[in-house]
Amino acid sequence: MSVNKCVIILINLFIIGCTSIDEPEIQKVSRKIAISTNTKKIPINKPKTVEEVFVGKLEKTLLLHGLIDIQTIDSTILIDLRYSSLNNFMNEDVYGDLEKVFLQESVAIDLKKCNEYLKSIDSSLVLLVYDGVRPRSVQQKMWDVLDLPIQEKTKFVSNPKNGSIHNYGCAVDLTIARVNGDTLDMGAGYDDIRKIAYPRYELKFLESGELSSDQINNRRLLRKVMKKGGFYNIQTEWWHFNRYNRNTAKSLFKIIE
Repeated sequence: MSVNKCVIILINLFIIGCTSIDEPEIQKVSRKIAISTNTKKIPINKPKTVEEVFVGKLEKTLLLHGLIDIQTIDSTILIDLRYSSLNNFMNEDVYGDLEKVFLQESVAIDLKKCNEYLKSIDSSLVLLVYDGVRPRSVQQKMWDVLDLPIQEKTKFVSNPKNGSIHNYGCAVDLTIARVNGDTLDMGAGYDDIRKIAYPRYELKFLESGELSSDQINNRRLLRKVMKKGGFYNIQTEWWHFNRYNRNTAKSLFKIIE
């Protein structure tokens, strides 16, 4: 027997047994019983907070500063976040559970332009990113670990006191790879502090035979496609590209501590 039929029978029995109660009172009781059996609780889906959706502390910080995961802009860009592994010059994971590369949204959009331009040149190639925004606390660790004279150190790591373009989310470290993840040969690895990694010395190393024309052409291709999105290379790291200079980045964005 259905719930509604049971309710109707109970109401009728109640009415018969309550002849002393006047008609208006009986109607009130009947309405209360009907309402109580038909009312359903409607679940309320409260919007989740940033803390509930994103577990990582560093990722929360980046999101709250308005930065964006570059793969949400272009999912074809490959990621090898070196500072979230032991495969870096510090041999230390300094990003913890962070697995995504974040940049300022406008910078990420410009990076997408670069990747699309690269694929228009050769559809088998894509950008592979090693690092994006870098908190100043991590910059300080790099500065402290690198055992070089200060004149040499500043060619490789910006002084944290001044703030790096990375600290604003306006610089990116990257290379070119095949869609399967195999990187093109640039003649020197990522974070190689030797002068063979300096774009300014490429012709010198070509003459000595330490760099091949193919390796230099791969670097030139990287610079060409990055220029398409408004990025410019620095003369001591073939992999590092700034979207803005320090003063412009400082005027537009807050530094990530």
